[in-house]
Amino acid sequence: MKISKILNSPIIFPIIFFILIILFGSILLHISEKSKVDSLSWTDSVFTATSAACVTGLVVVDTGSYFTVFGKTIILCLMQVGGLGIMTFTSLSIYLWRRRTTITDRIAVGQMLLYDARFNLGKFLIEIVSWTFIIEAAGAALLYLMAPRAFSPFSAIFHSVSAFCNAGFSLFANSLIAWKGEWGINLVFIALIFIGGIGFSVFVEFKNFVMQSLKLRPTPNSKGVSWYAKIVFRTSFFLIIIGWIAIYLAEFVGYNRMMVLDHAILTSLFQSVTSRTAGFNTLDIGQMTNVSLVILLFLMFIGGAPGSCAGGIKVTTFRVLAAAIWSQLKGKKQAVIGKFAIDEATVKKAMVLFVLATIIIFMAVFLLDFTEGGVKPHDQVRGQFLEILFESVSAFCTVGLSTGLTSTLSTAGKWIIIFLMFIGRLGPFVLIGALQSVQEIQYYNLPEENVMIG
Repeated sequence: MKISKILNSPIIFPIIFFILIILFGSILLHISEKSKVDSLSWTDSVFTATSAACVTGLVVVDTGSYFTVFGKTIILCLMQVGGLGIMTFTSLSIYLWRRRTTITDRIAVGQMLLYDARFNLGKFLIEIVSWTFIIEAAGAALLYLMAPRAFSPFSAIFHSVSAFCNAGFSLFANSLIAWKGEWGINLVFIALIFIGGIGFSVFVEFKNFVMQSLKLRPTPNSKGVSWYAKIVFRTSFFLIIIGWIAIYLAEFVGYNRMMVLDHAILTSLFQSVTSRTAGFNTLDIGQMTNVSLVILLFLMFIGGAPGSCAGGIKVTTFRVLAAAIWSQLKGKKQAVIGKFAIDEATVKKAMVLFVLATIIIFMAVFLLDFTEGGVKPHDQVRGQFLEILFESVSAFCTVGLSTGLTSTLSTAGKWIIIFLMFIGRLGPFVLIGALQSVQEIQYYNLPEENVMIG
């Protein structure tokens, strides 16, 4: 009964949407590279299509040198459709959340939207697509103008879409390592990644706020930026700054990696931004210190904002959990952020999401230890556990960074990562909706007892 309830629920729509995209993309990729001697296997085709559609960025073959122009175009389209798809579903969710509706109603366009005189679905979708194309076109134009020899028109568009959709696919074999000292190129990528990672609703709020501040769109009763948007913006900046400082100290102070000061500052900033959302890198991830890898794990696990192309448990979840822990330490009953307290139901959802994400990653690491030779003595596979953990978090949080393990994965290991990318893309969003759709209201309380903790 509960399973049929889930299947008849709107939460099934995004699942079907992404499954169809991945299947269609896998077939096209397999056909496009079939004439090659080392043709793409079905497993690698599904892996690449899943990575592109789920805007992850993990690759089993070098995208730039292996795929034909047709294959690269398929990957570009998968990134674009996948990014727009997740932004549309989650942006509709946030719109309905602000109207105090349940998450089951937020995921699809139900009667509540269709009969809402204030809501125009066509205009809403056009706005998302229009701003996406405008931002991506601006990014592509800047990349082409700054480095026309390296970024051809197609390459500039490919990288701009990949950055805005937080996909991390690159046509360069070493990602963006060759551009680690180029401030202009790096800042374009940082801007695209950041805008794509804060969520469409937050972007629109700040766009309107800037236009009002510049008096380009005067509104007499403007209330400024919402409390939710401030949480997303401030938490995102906090994580970027903390990651920036920590990576710089770990790589260029502790390890004393030799690099010009401004390049060191720039690469630390870039890696802090991209590790939460996208999969680009200007440092060789496999050569970074263990301290830096742990920092990246922390940033990847949190991810970006709801309603964006970014993965992870989301910055809002992190902020709610931080507020809840702080309130417990201070002996307060409510978790407070700014001028408002977080309701108990939201705190519980954040805790459930955190625990389930941790369990899923742990199970994936456990399985990958078996498939990738982890049953050997520790002295023969020293360091592999961290690589497997890093790969699992990167896949589940749809980041796309890798220490180099992806291309060496066994067939079973690749399917584990495929599952992680898919469940990580839709899991947190769909999981909470699925739980709510089968939950039953309890109209009574059982007698309570104390249990000794700690």
